[in-house]
Amino acid sequence: MTVARLPLVILAMFAAGVPMARALGITDVLTAPKTLIDRAIEARSAEDIAKDNEIVIKVNGVMGKHGTIKASTEIYEQRLLLTGLFNDKKVYDAFEKDVRAVEGVKKLYWHVRFMSDDDQAKAKLMEWQDVLIASNKAQARLVGTAGVADVNYRTAADSFGTVYLLGRARSQEEHDKALARVKDGDGVKKVVDYVEVRP
Repeated sequence: MTVARLPLVILAMFAAGVPMARALGITDVLTAPKTLIDRAIEARSAEDIAKDNEIVIKVNGVMGKHGTIKASTEIYEQRLLLTGLFNDKKVYDAFEKDVRAVEGVKKLYWHVRFMSDDDQAKAKLMEWQDVLIASNKAQARLVGTAGVADVNYRTAADSFGTVYLLGRARSQEEHDKALARVKDGDGVKKVVDYVEVRP
């Protein structure tokens, strides 16, 4: 997808029932021109990138269908990572069923959880906006790190202080640097590594 096609994507989401404000507020492909530009210079084919974008649009459509933005999507080479926290079991179950039905996903890393409001209060979890900030900070730590091609990585976080790293490293050394940078953040309690090492 190119920046020039972005308005068509947003209109397609709107036509699929996703409110315009939500279509403009989704965290992955649709929010950051930098992300779109970065993806255009990644060391992989335009077809592969387009497949990722199609999957994310479908998942964002599922979020719109269920009236929630309490999940976050990251994707690389059709390996889809979802994080989030729901307090409504019926919505959680329907969301999971619809996401698992999305075609084209090679691997689904499901880190979306259901917890009642009472259990969430007892656990003293991070607020959703703070989770998104933690994810963005983790990604920012990769930018400018010598020897790390940050465009080949995606980060996500959850309410439990876990940061997830998804993508492809060109060497074990690059992988280790990227992982160390993601771990090196305030409030990071755990890191889950979904990086493939492949030249």
